[in-house]
Order: sequence, then structure tokens, then C-alpha cells
Amino acid sequence: MSHVVIVGAGQGGFQAAMSLRQEGHEGSITLIGGEPGLPYQRPPLSKAFLKTGEAEKLALRPASFFDQKAITLRPGTWVDAIDRAARQIRIGSETLDYDVLILATGTRNLRPPIPGIERALDLRTLEDARTLRAALDRPRRIAVIGGGFIGLEFAAVAAGLGHEVSVAEAAPRLMARAVSPEISRRFRDLHQALGTGLHLGNGVTEVTERGLLLAGGTELPADLVLLAAGVRPNVELAQDAGLEAANGIVVDATLRTADPRIFGLGDCAAFPEAASGRRVRLESVQAATDHARAIARTIVHGETAPYAAVPWFWSDQADLKLQIAGLADPSDEIVALENGAVLRFSGARLTAVETINDARTHMMARRLLGADVVPTRDSLLEKNYDLTAA
Repeated sequence: MSHVVIVGAGQGGFQAAMSLRQEGHEGSITLIGGEPGLPYQRPPLSKAFLKTGEAEKLALRPASFFDQKAITLRPGTWVDAIDRAARQIRIGSETLDYDVLILATGTRNLRPPIPGIERALDLRTLEDARTLRAALDRPRRIAVIGGGFIGLEFAAVAAGLGHEVSVAEAAPRLMARAVSPEISRRFRDLHQALGTGLHLGNGVTEVTERGLLLAGGTELPADLVLLAAGVRPNVELAQDAGLEAANGIVVDATLRTADPRIFGLGDCAAFPEAASGRRVRLESVQAATDHARAIARTIVHGETAPYAAVPWFWSDQADLKLQIAGLADPSDEIVALENGAVLRFSGARLTAVETINDARTHMMARRLLGADVVPTRDSLLEKNYDLTAA
């Protein structure tokens, strides 16, 4: 039976190994991760872990799971190169044969060329989160660079713990790439109510010993600076092996690279989205998990159906749970409903539904967006945009 090697032991890589066994793969599986320890959940790092420090609750499975499933886990291991002709990967002086290779290399934090940026902390790994948690052991003035999901989740926790928090965002509104202006406004109101100082449309020009210096000349005093200004996909391993990368490792509708024996999944993969045809890269645990399941079915059963799962996302900030079903372009039109949900449209096509603390509408939106025939703007208007009647 074939040997499947998975490079990257995050949520997607782990899911690929588990799904291969669930689908009936009887060959060898090797799961390689750069970090030490067992594969773990990342979403709680910016939320629950900062409050509790309970790292043991983050593990996706205990060590015994990998023995029971005959999955060879190699943590703390970095792959140096792929030899596609020989179907081998190189780890230092060691070579490892593969029949199928899955690249789940994820992303790393984007560190913009700002003077003094080395003073800023990251929140990407468990080790990063431990460092931050330790730094929150006494009252602090905290400045966050970036008003996206991670920066705002951290800001909400820090403000809730009594710290003095400021957020600097170069865009004119919060989470601008991901949500509508209406949702941005509601989260702006939330963070201001928590006492967080928001500095929007005012990028950081320097990280100093005293805090942040903004483009408008404002100085934000801070004892601790968190950098949360986006990520960069880890594509170098694939590129060095001659595979195409363009804001992610380029894969087709079945998540396969130009090399039929190599797949890409999760944050590092740029794939054609089924609804729009656009090539996208999703920074989402759910997308990584769905990718992994689809790839496992392809490897085990030879399925060739295009990947078409509806993207969905969530973010917990204080007492608000944001959920997004679908994928909107920032230019998509907006219809705000009385129940607080926001519908997004590209022409007549429903592209996404944003909700806050409204799981029912979110689940309904996922069902509609995943249907063979997605409701049009006109058909929804006829029902006064009542998704339950669509």
C-alpha cells in the first residue's frame, strides 16, 4: 500500500492523517510538524488559552491515538526539500520516500518593514501564546498592530482582564477585508465600550521603546506591543520543488498541484472557489479540515468531484460571536436585515451572510449557499429576505 507523507501537523495536516484512516487507507502515514509536541488547536490561543493557560486542553488527540492509528508523528521536524522525480523529501541528511505528498505548510506572521518591529510579539503558536500570557500577569498598557480577527480577539481578552488597550489599524475600519461596513461598525462599538482605544486609518510607522508611533503623528504609549497584521503562506518548499505559487500553492479544483502526486490544503493553498471561480486562499480552520477530508477521499477512493464546500468563519470577541457563511468580495453589495444579519450580493448572486450571536440564521445560510440552486437576490426579496422561507 502507498505511503502518504503529510508536511505540516496543524489542524489540516492532522485531519488529513485521521481522514485517511477513516476512509480506509491501509498504507503508511507520516505526519511531520515543525513545532514540538502533539498537534493542537490554534483558535483558542487568542481567546480561552490567554485566560486559562490550559495547554493540555488544546491537543487534538493524545499520543496514544497516533499509535492506535499507526500514524508516524514526527514533531519538531523541518522538511528541507522535495525531490519530485525521486518521490522523496529531504530532512537534513535523511531522505523519506512518498507515494503521495500532502503539503499543509500553513502560514507565518507577516512582519512589515517597520522600524523597531522586532520589539513586537506574535500570536501564532502555542509558544507565542505562552509568552503573551506570561506578560499579562500585571497591569499593562498594550498596543495591537492590526484590527483583524486575531488582533481584536486578543484586544477583547486583554481589555477584559483590565489592561489598557489600543488598536492601530491602517484601514479605515475594523476587519475591513472580511466583513461589511455594518459589521465593522458593530464591533467598533463593542471595543470602544470595552474601553479600547481605536486608531483607524492610521498606520504604524515605528515601534519604539515607549510604544507605537502612528502615521498621523500620534504616539501610543505601550509596555507590550502585539503584531497581528496578517500572515504570509509558507510556499517556499513547494516553489523550490518547481510547483507554482501565487498567494499560496496553486492547486486545482481537486486540491491537487500540477504534480498529480502532490496535494495542497488549508492556509497555504490557493484553489478555485466553486461559487465564483476565483482563486482564493482561506485562513480558516474549517476550510483546512474540509480540504483534508476531500483529499483523503480522493486518495483512497479516487474521487474527482471538484471541492465545493461552503466556506465559513467565526470570531469570538467579548460576548459577540461573529459567524460568516460564504465568501464575499469587499465590493459586494449589502442588505442589512432587521434581525442584525447582513446579506452580501455580487449582482444577483448571494455570496455571504454575516451574523452576530445568531447561530440559527448562520446555519440556514450555510444550507442555502450549499444548495444546488442558491436563492437569487430577487427570489429572496420576494420573501422579504427571510432566509427561513427561501
